[in-house]
Amino acid sequence: MSWRTVRKAVDSVWPEPRKQLPPRPTALDPYKSVIDGMLQADLDAPRKQRNTITRIFHRLVEEHAADVSYQMVRRYVSDRKPQILVESGKAPIEAFVPQTHQPGMEAEVDFGDVTIRLAGELVTCYLFSFRLSYSGKAVHRVFASCGQEAFFEGHVHALRTLGGVPRSKVRYDNLKAAVARVLGLSRARVEADRWIAFRSHFGIESFYCRPGIEGAHEKGGVEGQIGYFRRNHFTPVPEVDSLAELNELVDQWDLHDGRRRIGSRPRTIDEYFQVERPLLMPLPEEPFETGRLFTPRVDPYSQIAVRTNRYSVPVRLIGKRVRVVLHASHLVVYDRNVEVARHERLIAKGGCRLDLAHYLEALIRKPGAFPGATALEQARSAGKFTPVHDAWWAAAVRAHGDTAGTRALIEVLLLARHISHEHLVAGLAMALRAGALTADAVALEARKVAQAEDEPAGHPSPADAGGAATVTFLHEWRLAHLPPDTTPLPSVTHYDQLLRRRRASGGEHREGEAQ
Repeated sequence: MSWRTVRKAVDSVWPEPRKQLPPRPTALDPYKSVIDGMLQADLDAPRKQRNTITRIFHRLVEEHAADVSYQMVRRYVSDRKPQILVESGKAPIEAFVPQTHQPGMEAEVDFGDVTIRLAGELVTCYLFSFRLSYSGKAVHRVFASCGQEAFFEGHVHALRTLGGVPRSKVRYDNLKAAVARVLGLSRARVEADRWIAFRSHFGIESFYCRPGIEGAHEKGGVEGQIGYFRRNHFTPVPEVDSLAELNELVDQWDLHDGRRRIGSRPRTIDEYFQVERPLLMPLPEEPFETGRLFTPRVDPYSQIAVRTNRYSVPVRLIGKRVRVVLHASHLVVYDRNVEVARHERLIAKGGCRLDLAHYLEALIRKPGAFPGATALEQARSAGKFTPVHDAWWAAAVRAHGDTAGTRALIEVLLLARHISHEHLVAGLAMALRAGALTADAVALEARKVAQAEDEPAGHPSPADAGGAATVTFLHEWRLAHLPPDTTPLPSVTHYDQLLRRRRASGGEHREGEAQ
């Protein structure tokens, strides 16, 4: 190194600051003021009609014949745009104040969308999350919608799982299930009537965050919790046959997450929750009806319309009004306080869910409508109408003809109201192997299978018996189940004595005639 460098090191412990060279000129320098003008004009322009980086680049080329590259424009705009926002005063710096939450006092609630593969179909559902602010204990539930029914049922499940209600406020965003109208920029809200009744029943004190993305940080705990739960438990996409099966997995995941630590906390979530749980308010003794009530009229197709979807009811109710209680995952139909139908709730709009059992009384009078019935196709898709049904039906049609064979199958399906589905399918299989193509034979074989299951181990069931299948006729089955007869068998000895005496008197008479 040169002696000048050595002299500088001897004279000063710290090296001299490096001399700043002036910035090198670029081809963009003549147009920087033009770009600044575009960015300043965007401050008052509509949000969706502002200049993008690509648009600024094209305007420079088309309007000013600038010989610049896109990368050069992008670097300048990325650095200059935040500075212009600060200079205009429209991008104030927002400070966040750390908060301390007392045990048993506060909680946060929110919905998050999740994608699952339900019965082989990719659908979007909604994850309800209720999180205690002190311990971080969270309870989740997956629903087909994020409507008011799901909102209420999620609360009921979470509060029962936690064993109490927070004593102070529960933070919400302005979802329609709770808020009917937002009153300006204040915290005042016009709440939905059923939500007022629900939170009054449980003693919940509601606190609503600011509308939009600006208020998301006011319940940042549950926002982050939903993201963590979705990344760790819904990746990869879960495949289930029903939402009930998925919610059983969600309950197990909640238990598993209770053993983790949040950030640098010294104890786990469950350890903090043990401190918080005794401080929660007790739950009310009386339940709250979370379902929503409808009173539709049954149309000529034996269907009712509920929330853009249609569901079947028994044909005897055509023309009558029924009472429907709509829940988050299912709906129940009542006729004069008697349950007449229960369906799983449809997720998509404009759908139709039909139960074949609701149309059997009409189909037995119109057997020709059975092969093309929509309810039959849905029963096949759901696995309720099995290949055994189809095989028995085809055999009955060959033996009795189309009308009589189809009517015989409908009579078999009516047996499902008194015999379980598994026993009925087993009875159909046995009757088919034996060639017994009547509803009475199927009913008898199904009852034999049911009785065989109730017998102690060691007795072979009819379905397990080897060889050719046999069908016991009704009179034989009744005789086999009668109590033993202890009456002695009848005797005809006295009548035999009369016959011998008659033969003797007849012989004497013939001898007299001969003499």
